Amino acid sequence: MTSEDGLRFVTDNHRAVLVTQRSGGGLQTSPVTAGADDDGYVVISSRETAYKVRNLRRDARATLCIFTDDFFGPWIQIEGDAHVVPLPGAMDGLVDYYRRISGEHPDWDEYRNVMQQEKRALIRVSIDKVGPARAG
Repeated sequence: MTSEDGLRFVTDNHRAVLVTQRSGGGLQTSPVTAGADDDGYVVISSRETAYKVRNLRRDARATLCIFTDDFFGPWIQIEGDAHVVPLPGAMDGLVDYYRRISGEHPDWDEYRNVMQQEKRALIRVSIDKVGPARAG
């Protein structure tokens, strides 16, 4: 399976679990909504104060398990390094993220205000490894 295959899958399937490394060495999991951007990254919106963001700033390694809405269907795992983009630099990416997953927002000014109020950040994960290459 190639990174392009991974991007195609996450473009159509947005349910995922993000796995990050806790400071003590354990794993931290978060259900997330994932999308893909034009630069070939998996993108996720998060509050800057979330554990996943703190974990990724300390250790950029990220693993995502992405699955269909049916849950018990096709799925993929993506491993890569994450980069956290804070506001204000994240705003255009957050707008693009929303559009790709949900379409047009009825009030983009309201959306931008909420992103600022919630102190949102954009997480961009590279696709360094993707699989499984076979079923079973």
